Amino acid sequence: MADRFNTIAGWTLFSGIVALGLSSIAGHYFEAGKFEKPEKPGYKIAGVSDDDEKAGGEAAAPFESFLATADVAKGEASFKKCMSCHTVDQGGANGQGPNLYAVLGDGIAQGRGGFAFSDALKAKGGKWDWTSLNAWLEAPSAFASGTKMSFAGLTDPQERANVMVYLNSKGSNLPLPAVPAAPAAGTAATAVALVGDAAKGQKSFAKCASCHTIAPGGPNGQGPNLAGIYGDKKGEGRGGFAFSDGLKAKGGTWDDASLDAWLSNPSGYVPGTKMSFAGLSDAQERANVIAYLKTAK
Repeated sequence: MADRFNTIAGWTLFSGIVALGLSSIAGHYFEAGKFEKPEKPGYKIAGVSDDDEKAGGEAAAPFESFLATADVAKGEASFKKCMSCHTVDQGGANGQGPNLYAVLGDGIAQGRGGFAFSDALKAKGGKWDWTSLNAWLEAPSAFASGTKMSFAGLTDPQERANVMVYLNSKGSNLPLPAVPAAPAAGTAATAVALVGDAAKGQKSFAKCASCHTIAPGGPNGQGPNLAGIYGDKKGEGRGGFAFSDGLKAKGGTWDDASLDAWLSNPSGYVPGTKMSFAGLSDAQERANVIAYLKTAK
């Protein structure tokens, strides 16, 4: 009996040693627990290009740099994707989409030979500039939720830039925007310009309506009437409104940057201002209000 017990115990011990050895060999063979980055990911991450991955997460180049190197001929070639719906020559007919001659600088969802734009695009307000057209071409449905345009968009910023300079050559001829200077070492990169939604801005303007009117010819109140304020001189006109000395001293005109700074923190932008409003802390809400102000002429 003792011999039989010793035999069983011996075989049990031997089996355990073999199992341990095989586990070690398998672990080395398959390098268990070691993460190896695949040579090519199994799926593409939206919005991340191969160059972005190679750069190790470096900030994306500003869109103006793509415009600076854009190629009109390549843009014309890319525009073939749009020709089933759009014409681009002067006097061309509208199709499923509007004729796009001289579209840069034109009002969003305005004119175009009476084309029937979607309510979503009509509500955007403002003009087609380099920023808004870039956002539209990248993702039309995101730019104007409810748009009738079914085109998914152009994900490659260089292709968008090429198409935009081609469109610009067709009757618009706007100057290209300057490429922003690279931030100094140790400083944060400049934030991407936000595209405002005029319809949402109109709703936010309800916060301002107790002091301001915005309809053309409207009276001044505790604050001045704001019809046509975008592009107008700071602290001047407005039906003789009594502006603070601080605002009068600012000089210049109301543009995107100055309106954004003013709406963000009026007392910080103009110490001594008579405007008691604390400001709008949300950058997108400010962009929306500015887009709405642009429509008030």
